[in-house]
Amino acid sequence: MTYAVTVDAQIPSGAPEMDELHRVGAGALLEQGFGAAESVEGPDGVEVWVEDTFVGVYPGGALLKVFVDAPALEFAEQAVRILAEEVLERSELLTDWTVERCEVELHPELAKESLEAADGPDGPPSDVASRRAKLAEPAAGTTVDPARVAADSKAAEARMRALSARLRSFGPGMFGAVDEDDEPEFADSAVSPEDAELAAGAVVWATDVLLDELFQDAFSLAEEKTNVAECDQPLWLLDDLPPRYALQYDARFARRFLVTAVALTTRFTEGSFQQLSCVAEELALRLLLTTAEVTLETFELLTDGVSAALECFADLVYEDMDHEWLYDDSKDGIDESPVGAHLGVAPMDLASWFKPFNADRYVHPYAADEPADAQGGGTDP
Repeated sequence: MTYAVTVDAQIPSGAPEMDELHRVGAGALLEQGFGAAESVEGPDGVEVWVEDTFVGVYPGGALLKVFVDAPALEFAEQAVRILAEEVLERSELLTDWTVERCEVELHPELAKESLEAADGPDGPPSDVASRRAKLAEPAAGTTVDPARVAADSKAAEARMRALSARLRSFGPGMFGAVDEDDEPEFADSAVSPEDAELAAGAVVWATDVLLDELFQDAFSLAEEKTNVAECDQPLWLLDDLPPRYALQYDARFARRFLVTAVALTTRFTEGSFQQLSCVAEELALRLLLTTAEVTLETFELLTDGVSAALECFADLVYEDMDHEWLYDDSKDGIDESPVGAHLGVAPMDLASWFKPFNADRYVHPYAADEPADAQGGGTDP
């Protein structure tokens, strides 16, 4: 069975964060190390085959998604940890890095159930919130322990509050709360500092979930050599993009969108964010905020105050909501119409999604490098 193992490798504690040049170098070393491994010997001599690896580097380390063929989840996790530690040890520049997390995030039986039922009446729900709720349901024959649920909720809340400090580009005022050093963005805001802190932490938490699920979607499309509209496997996020272009969301597109999401959330957390750069970033933020809401709902933490904080954040980060027209077929082509020109609507066709709005906006070179057949759609192996 194929497992998607998430690896979070981090730089040494206390070391300065990597700049862009160091991140590029670290990414190249990790890709080279994992790319050279066809298989790895796991526990009890079991051979685990490495099928594919995606690497996303951030200032404090790297997030990897390693797809392996293994007889069981435990073998997959342990084999990938062994491989990750070997790759780090063999590289002089990465030898002090540590593997902080190495795990398969979806229970194999639930994943198997989703795949087997994909075309049937018991198939996974079409929206992200319902899918995640489905995966959170207890197995048949088990009972819910209210004390355990409350403990999980409390632990998740504490973790999110601790994570909020990592959202370095934004203070509490961006979530509608009064900050000691800043005036609130909305004078009549009813958002408390506590609600703003929890909302910020949820955004950071959702960043991991977003990137993990985009990794899995990219792998599914590459494995089937297909696009979102024709993919037989259930997808996590890419099928929540505007459906009008679903036939063109292939593996190449998925990788470009993933890199865009990495670049956006990196700017959020390293403190360099100024403005959204392109339509793809606007859509990535839309998915990120939805994921944050789903995460908060999962742990019963989405109060009215926290919801208001997320809404305020969205209002301030987005310059406009024109990208929402992509979900309304009646608005198709408005960016090319006299009305669109009068309103200053940016081009919103798929070929324009990864183009910066102006010369001052940053789009990652990998995402901006459009293939020659970008206008023709099709699939990418």
